[in-house]
Amino acid sequence: MNAVTWDQRERIIVLLADASADPDVRAVVVTATGRGFCAGADLRGGPAAPGTGERVQGERVQGERVQGDVARMIARGAQRFIGAVLDCEKPVIAAVNGTAAGLGAHLAFACDLVLAADTARFVEVFVRRGIVPDGGGAYLLPRLIGPQRAKELMFFGDAVPAADAAALGLVNRVVAAEELEKTARAWAERLAQGPTRALALTKQLVNASLDADRAAAFAAEATAQELCMTTRDAREGVTAFTERRSAAYEGR
Repeated sequence: MNAVTWDQRERIIVLLADASADPDVRAVVVTATGRGFCAGADLRGGPAAPGTGERVQGERVQGERVQGDVARMIARGAQRFIGAVLDCEKPVIAAVNGTAAGLGAHLAFACDLVLAADTARFVEVFVRRGIVPDGGGAYLLPRLIGPQRAKELMFFGDAVPAADAAALGLVNRVVAAEELEKTARAWAERLAQGPTRALALTKQLVNASLDADRAAAFAAEATAQELCMTTRDAREGVTAFTERRSAAYEGR
């Protein structure tokens, strides 16, 4: 079910950072094989600490657990993982092929666009384990569907089928399972032909907007436009408009 191991998590964080830094990368797709998208964090795996086999939700710690260990583990692990998706400077598409549970659901919700196979489902599984949602869940869900709907999903932990997730606003589009890869590629190719730096700045503005007052949001918008107008793509977009032709963006 593609539970995220420690090494997988670290690898994905690196890949997302590399995607931000590489001008030849124009879009990112996060998907999986098999019957699950991601069952959450793999609680069995983690780097070994010398002299101890103790684990805290998949991460081994040195010696006796003390207050603060779990908070640090969450900050350095699940939260850093979700933050890497939110902070990636390229548009990120989730192509959810099956069950997305716990951290796996939050991985999908952190993406900029979410495609789901009609066989997919989303589960806020934390309440079933007697713990609070982590990996940014209580931050992401209210911003997507409002606090009351978010509480309903988190309080009950029921599985949400893809069609219901789309109706709630958690998913952009539901497609037949056999069409998921094709649709994700088509969306990614369309994004890859766009003005990449403008998309990055737009992503930053939208992600920050719900935490900012109007004055801060307007100031950020003006600064983003100032930066954007220095790009080759912006010059190409304006020139293409005046010449009445389609723009050919380079991502620079």
